[in-house]
Amino acid sequence: MKKAILATKVGMTQIFNEDGVLVPVTVLQAGPCVVTQVKTEENDGYKAVQVGFADKREKLVSKPVKGHFDKAGVSYKRFIREFRFENAEEYSVKDEIKADIFAEGDMIDATAISKGKGFQGAIKRYGQHRGPMAHGSKFHRHQGSNGSATTPGRVFKGKGMPGHMGSVRVTVQNLSVVRVDAENNLILVKGSVPGPKKALVTIREAVKSAN
Repeated sequence: MKKAILATKVGMTQIFNEDGVLVPVTVLQAGPCVVTQVKTEENDGYKAVQVGFADKREKLVSKPVKGHFDKAGVSYKRFIREFRFENAEEYSVKDEIKADIFAEGDMIDATAISKGKGFQGAIKRYGQHRGPMAHGSKFHRHQGSNGSATTPGRVFKGKGMPGHMGSVRVTVQNLSVVRVDAENNLILVKGSVPGPKKALVTIREAVKSAN
C-alpha cells in the first residue's frame, strides 16, 4: 500500500463524463491530513505512518493525547489512523496528505461504518422470503424453520434470525475515482460508499485489480 487518506462523506450527486454519460458519484471531503508520527522497524517493529484528520477543540482532548500532538507540533485532531506504507520513511512529521494524492482513474477501496438499521427481521436483514399472506397461513414474515425436533434438536449456529442490522465496518473494493478537485480537497468516486453523510471514510489504494 502506497497511498491512503481520510475523508468525510459529503453525499451523492451525478456528473457527465467526457462521453456525455451520466455517472452517479459519491463526493468525499478528503483531507488535508497531517502526519503525526512515523513508525519504523527499529523503534516499533514495523513501518507505518500515523495521520490526523479534522480539527478538534483543545478542551475535548485528553492530556495524554494532547501531549502526543504537542510533541509532533501539530494542531489537535479528531481522528487518528495508521497506514502501513512500504515507503513510510519518505514521510516526515507535519507533512500534509491532500486529495491530489489520488488521480482520475485510480482504483480505491473505501472503508466506513455502515448505516445503522436498528432491530430488523430476517426478511429485511437477510433477504429471506415471506410466507403466504392469506389470513389462515399464520406465517407471514417469520424467518422459517429453525431446526428439526429430535435431530439435531437444536438451532445451528449462524442461523439467520432477527437482530441488530447495520452499523458495522464495511469495505467496498475497486471503486473508480472519477474526478479530483485538489483546490477544495474533494474526491468524486463512482457509485456508493458505505456510511451516512459526515461519516469518516478511509480511502486506500485498491489491493485487488478490477476484473
